[in-house]
Amino acid sequence: MKKLRVLWRIMKQTGADRILLGFIGFYAICALIVWLGDPQIATYRDALWYCYAVITTIGFGDVLATSPVSRTVSVILSIYAALVLAIVTGVVVNFYMQVVEMRQSETITSLLDRLEHLPEMSRDELEKLSGDIKNLRNKR
Repeated sequence: MKKLRVLWRIMKQTGADRILLGFIGFYAICALIVWLGDPQIATYRDALWYCYAVITTIGFGDVLATSPVSRTVSVILSIYAALVLAIVTGVVVNFYMQVVEMRQSETITSLLDRLEHLPEMSRDELEKLSGDIKNLRNKR
């Protein structure tokens, strides 16, 4: 649950939450259109299930769209779902990459600050600095 909260915070910070919420609304509307436009789909719940099978590309086959309107909505929904998934994934990966980059930058800045005071360092401080440099090199 904590990971979902972190993910949601990232989504909110980057503005991708609006994309995701918009997609959920679009999903609900598509299900409504499919339900109203296809005589083979008896309930809104079945339409939601059908749309879920479409966006996940699972295609269970227990509920099928037969009308041209429902099939068209299915194509549009599947394309939109692929785009939203790509955007959300890109946003999250980009966010984490920026966090990692910031941490590396802070580490390097701290190291440079310590190097500026090299002549004033004791032997123990120099050994610690040497170890930190080795650790930093090994992480790359």
